[in-house]
Amino acid sequence: MIDAIIKLKDRILGRGDAAITIPVFDGALKPNNLLEDAEIFASLDATQDLATDGKHLFVADGARVLRYEAATAHELHHFEQPVTALACLPDGGIAVALAGREVRIVGGTYDGTRWDAADGSAFNAVNAISVSSEGTLLVTDGSTEQPTNNWKNDLMGLGSTGRVFELTLRNGAIRTLATGMAYAFGACSVNGTTWVSESWRHRVMSVNAGERPTPVTDSLPGYPSRLFAASGGGVWLTCFILRTQLVEFVLREHPFRKRMIQEIEPQYWIAPALNSGNTFLEPMQGAHLKMMGVVKPWAPPRSYGLIIRLNEQGEILYSMHSRFDGKNHGVTAAVECQGHLYVLAKGRPTILRLSIADAERSLKI
Repeated sequence: MIDAIIKLKDRILGRGDAAITIPVFDGALKPNNLLEDAEIFASLDATQDLATDGKHLFVADGARVLRYEAATAHELHHFEQPVTALACLPDGGIAVALAGREVRIVGGTYDGTRWDAADGSAFNAVNAISVSSEGTLLVTDGSTEQPTNNWKNDLMGLGSTGRVFELTLRNGAIRTLATGMAYAFGACSVNGTTWVSESWRHRVMSVNAGERPTPVTDSLPGYPSRLFAASGGGVWLTCFILRTQLVEFVLREHPFRKRMIQEIEPQYWIAPALNSGNTFLEPMQGAHLKMMGVVKPWAPPRSYGLIIRLNEQGEILYSMHSRFDGKNHGVTAAVECQGHLYVLAKGRPTILRLSIADAERSLKI
């Protein structure tokens, strides 16, 4: 009852969850062109995730997994379904999510181990896998209602059915760490705790079995996705889409939002996208974005490229951008290998590579 009253008050006054304010890009989030100017390492049509064993880059591309030797790709495995998440295991095996509905171990000590459900509920949208400091697998199942490709439907449908699991390789046990998340998309072990991206609430949460989730960092300007451990501590956090006041407004205007979902094709919704500027039918165009052929500096971005470097306390150290007028948007994965950061920009789609030392030097970190 009290929660209902608080929500009603927030809606009347435009506060709390009813507010459409968005944090500005300033300080450690000040825009730059690091992602836009990055080297194009590879161009693949169906890339879903990246992983590394510390020496090589592994790529989930459609139904296959590639391993790169320098700039040469070798096909390691080919599966019967698309690979939606990928992780390298310490013993040389890999963990893959197939069509978001099954987690399978291939190679190494636990070859052939599989999981497809937890607590009597089948996996539906497994979108990220990582190895914890204890050697278990951390798995995020974004939504129990929408498959991985329908993330936009989950956002505009106000989905909050995301789950986080810990899978034990030794005995196949599975433990639920969190449920009811507004799209769980990426997990990483940091100092013995599990950090999870909760995309639709624009925050990273610390979740541990039997404990109430607590925010690590919140009020992010974008919708966070996968996390990857960074050398020196902390994580690389990708934001695959950016928040705008227009979308925040639509999410709170329920009659309009529901009618839009029912009557308009998803690619034309007033909603974020992995890329933009492809058709005159897009909801934001023309003088909203350009004046006399020049992109307005205050133009609301429908798509964007963003990586945030967090320290072990969840504080933002710096960020890398591909701005509104760039092409390397829709960043869903970033892994560190041999002093370089490999970045999956799905909006183009490409795999980017940039020197971490050079990037930090240009930012004077």
